[in-house]
Amino acid sequence: MKIVLQKVKEAAVEVQGKVVGKIDKGICLLVGIERGDSEEDAHYLAKKVVELRIFPDEEGKMNLSIYDIQGEVMAVSQFTLAASVKKGRRPSFDKAEEPEKAEKLFKYLVAQIKQQGIKVETGVFQAIMDVHLINEGPVTFILESKKD
Repeated sequence: MKIVLQKVKEAAVEVQGKVVGKIDKGICLLVGIERGDSEEDAHYLAKKVVELRIFPDEEGKMNLSIYDIQGEVMAVSQFTLAASVKKGRRPSFDKAEEPEKAEKLFKYLVAQIKQQGIKVETGVFQAIMDVHLINEGPVTFILESKKD
């Protein structure tokens, strides 16, 4: 499982011109689920997302978590994160999980974050989405549940 995490001033997701999710200060997660990913992977990353200290304290140091600042999370499923572009000119999606399993794990990840007291908004699984965000910093991290 891979997550691109961005600290945001705000974020919103539109599907067919309609806003389906909107947050204020917090983080935006682009979530890629690969074959073989499990609830254990989702649990690990949910905990990492909530506890990662990327927000400034009173001295301006990255020392506070999303929980500490009472921020919000926008979670968007993005199967292209499971793509390989090592060979040829067209991405291979062989590592991407089947949609039914991926949706179940995505919902589990979201539930795990919510269970830790964080407000979470989402996009629409498998929809063509317009993701609007203001990346603060910019601050962007890539989180992975598996070690290579």
